Amino acid sequence: MADKRFTVLDLLDLDLSGHDALHLKCIAGRRGLPRAITIPEINRPGLALCGFYENFSSNRVQLFGRGETAYLQKLHKDKEIHTLKKFFTDDLPCCIFSYNMEPTEEFRQLAEENCCPVLQTDLTSTEFSNRIIRVFSNIFAPKKTIHGVLVEVYGIGIFLTGHSGVGKSETALELVERGHRLVADDIVEIRCVNGNTLLGRGANTMISHHMEIRGLGIINISQLYGVGAIRNQKEVQLIVQLEDWDSSKAYDRLGTEVKYQEVLGVKIPIIEIPVRPGRNLPIIIEAAAMNERLKEMGYNAAKDFNQNVLKWMETGDAKTIFYGNDDSY
Repeated sequence: MADKRFTVLDLLDLDLSGHDALHLKCIAGRRGLPRAITIPEINRPGLALCGFYENFSSNRVQLFGRGETAYLQKLHKDKEIHTLKKFFTDDLPCCIFSYNMEPTEEFRQLAEENCCPVLQTDLTSTEFSNRIIRVFSNIFAPKKTIHGVLVEVYGIGIFLTGHSGVGKSETALELVERGHRLVADDIVEIRCVNGNTLLGRGANTMISHHMEIRGLGIINISQLYGVGAIRNQKEVQLIVQLEDWDSSKAYDRLGTEVKYQEVLGVKIPIIEIPVRPGRNLPIIIEAAAMNERLKEMGYNAAKDFNQNVLKWMETGDAKTIFYGNDDSY
C-alpha cells in the first residue's frame, strides 16, 4: 500500500508525460477531490447502472466508456433518475469519462450533491485503463528505503551495500568514470512492482544524483559527467556487498553456490566482495555484471567449469598426471 493517503486531487496533480500521461481534468464535483483512492483498480459500472448492485465495486475508480455513457443518455431520455440516485448512495472515489465524453445533466447534479468528483480524459477506454493501472502499480507498490548506492553496469542494475566508509561511493564514482550510470547514492528507495520486480530510485529525486566523497565533499554527477551518466530509476538485479577483508573467512572462489537476499518478498542474487588495498573493485563489479547477463542468457560459467573438470577426470588424464610415470614413491 502507499505510504500516505492518495486522493483524487493527487491523481490530477501527477506530473506524467509520454505513454504514462492520463490527460485528466475535473468537470464536476470539485468538493470531493480530497476523497481517497484506496484500491489500485478500476471498475466499469455498466451492471450497476442497470440496477444490479450485487458485488458492486463501489470502492474503485469508476470508468465510463462509450457503452456506459450511451446508457446514461437512455436513462436521461426515459427519465429514470432513481437509478442514478442509487448509484451515488455509495462513496465512490471518482467517475472518469473517456473519449472526452460528457455526462448527462442529471449525472452532474447528483455528483455535485454527493461531492463525487467527475473527471474527463481524451484517451480511449482501453488506453486509459492500461495507463492508470501502470500508474496505480507504481503508487501503491510496497516500498522501503535502504542505505547504499544503485548503479547501472552493462545494463544490469547493481545495488552496492556495505557499512559506512567501506568505499561504496568511491567505487560507484569509478564506475561512472568508466562509462556506467548512477541511479542513486546514499539513500535508495526500492519498490516492488508486479509482485516480482524491484525498481530502485533516489529517495529524494532532487539530490539523488549527487555523491558524497570523503575528502572531496558533495559532487553533482550530471554536471560533471553529463546526463548520459545518470538515470532516474533501474531494476535491481544484483546486490554486491562490500566488506573489509577477513582472513579467517572462507570466500567463495568458484561461484557454484548462488546466494540470495530477500527484499520486499523478492529474492535477488547477492555476491560478497572483500575489500583490501590493491583490489580493483570496479573491474570486479563489471565482470560480475557481465557474468549476470550471461546467466540470464542461460550460460553459467561455474557450472560449465565443473562439467569440464568432470569430463577431464573421466578421460583418465587426471590419474596419469596425479600418479605420474615414476613408481618409486
